[in-house]
Amino acid sequence: MSQAALRIDNVVAGYVAGADILRGVELEVAAGEIVTVLGPNGAGKSTLIKVVAGLLRVRTGAVRLFGDDITRLPAHRMVARGVGYVPQTNNVFARLTVEENLEMGAYARPRETRSGLERVFAIFPDLVRLRRQPAGRLSGGQRQMVAIGRALMLQPRLMLLDEPSAGLSPLLVSHVFDRIREVRSLGVTILIVEQNAKAALAVSDRGTVLAEGRARISGPAQDLLTDPEVGALYLGARRGLA
Repeated sequence: MSQAALRIDNVVAGYVAGADILRGVELEVAAGEIVTVLGPNGAGKSTLIKVVAGLLRVRTGAVRLFGDDITRLPAHRMVARGVGYVPQTNNVFARLTVEENLEMGAYARPRETRSGLERVFAIFPDLVRLRRQPAGRLSGGQRQMVAIGRALMLQPRLMLLDEPSAGLSPLLVSHVFDRIREVRSLGVTILIVEQNAKAALAVSDRGTVLAEGRARISGPAQDLLTDPEVGALYLGARRGLA
C-alpha cells in the first residue's frame, strides 16, 4: 500500500463533556485514495471529519497527516499543512462573486491566486461563465463546485468533503462526484463523509461504515455495496446497498 496520507488512531471525541460521539475510531487513507465514510444519522461521520479538520478537539487518540502528528493543531493551521475542508452547509460567501470566493481560498499565499484559478477552472469549466455571479444566486450543485474549488486553490494534499451530495438532484450528484474523481487526478487524497452510499462508493477506492461512534466495517468500495452486513448497519435490512 502507498504511504498513509491520513491515519486516525483510537480517536475519542465529542461536543459535550462526558458524552463521546467517537468512541475509538481507527481509519487509514493511503496517499492518492478516495475513501468514503458511511453510516446512519448520528453515527459520528461529520464529527470525524471535523476532528481531522481541527474544528473539534480530540479527547484521546491521535491523528497523523503523512506521518506528522496533527492531533492538537487548530483549524487555521491545517491549511499550511495541506488540508482542504469543504463543510456541508454555509460553504460559500453568498455576497461575494464566484471568483472572489475562489480568491479567498488563496488568502494565505496570494501570489498563487492566478495559478489556482487556472487549476480550478480546468476542473470546473462551468464556473468560468459564472465567475462574476454572486455565489448566493447559484444552484446547490454550482455552490458545491465553488466550495470544492476554493479548497483546491492552494493545492491541498488532503481534501475533506462533508456530505457533498446533500440537497442535490440525482443528476447534479453524479456531476459533482465526477468532478471529485477529477480532483483526485491532481494527486489529491480525498476523505468523504456521505449519506448517499451508492454515489460515493462508485468513485471511491475503499469505504468504512461507522456505527455508534466506531468503525464497524471497512473494505473495497465495490465489496461494501453488496455486503449484507453493511445493509443491516446502514439500512436496518439484511441486504446490500446495490
